[in-house]
Amino acid sequence: MGAIYRREMGAFFTSGVAYVFLSVFFLLSGIFFFNGVIASGTTETSALFSSMFIVVLFLIPILTMKLMSEEKKNRTDQGLLTAPIGLWSIVLGKYLAALTLFIIAESIVFVYSIILAYLGDVVWSTLLGNYFAMLFLGAAFIAVGLFISSLTENQMAAAVASMLVLFVLYLFDSLSANINSELIKKIMASLSFYSRYLEFTQGVFNLSSIVFFLSVAFLFNFFTVRVLDKRRWG
Repeated sequence: MGAIYRREMGAFFTSGVAYVFLSVFFLLSGIFFFNGVIASGTTETSALFSSMFIVVLFLIPILTMKLMSEEKKNRTDQGLLTAPIGLWSIVLGKYLAALTLFIIAESIVFVYSIILAYLGDVVWSTLLGNYFAMLFLGAAFIAVGLFISSLTENQMAAAVASMLVLFVLYLFDSLSANINSELIKKIMASLSFYSRYLEFTQGVFNLSSIVFFLSVAFLFNFFTVRVLDKRRWG
């Protein structure tokens, strides 16, 4: 797994994906930070994090689009699948590389916290709660994007499909409002990514939401393993 992880981290930077991802993330988070925090004359960061949900939704597919699809396109996937390494090691190596880059990106909030410390008192419990909320959200979204990338050899198709899937997940709350069945409404509410994420930005710590995000991450990584397993023996 370590070799896969190092290889993917290197590939992120040599291909330029890391620079594009980090630059756009820093730019947009900086805009939201200025407009939602500095311009408002507050040290409350919840507005920043709630706005960043959409940014994460559209940026993570860029991060994950090439993880599996490029292997398939370049026909290097068969060599990888026949190597003396477990499928979970392959998937987790790629997954953790993407998650590491995401953690680097969202850690910009600690730079913002230093700025806020000069303006007033920083509520660290809220800021850290928001930070980990975005971390859990990113962990789930990356797993979804990695799975979709394993289904195609076209990177752009993987990116667009991931964006559409994540956007539909974001719309669950709005879609459920138009459904008459209370049972389906409850099911869709329980699967809502945005409402669970929003709870954290509002200072509500919900253990079930953490379990939800981690379960989604595990489930889609498992799906990716199954796709590779099928390809290995197919």
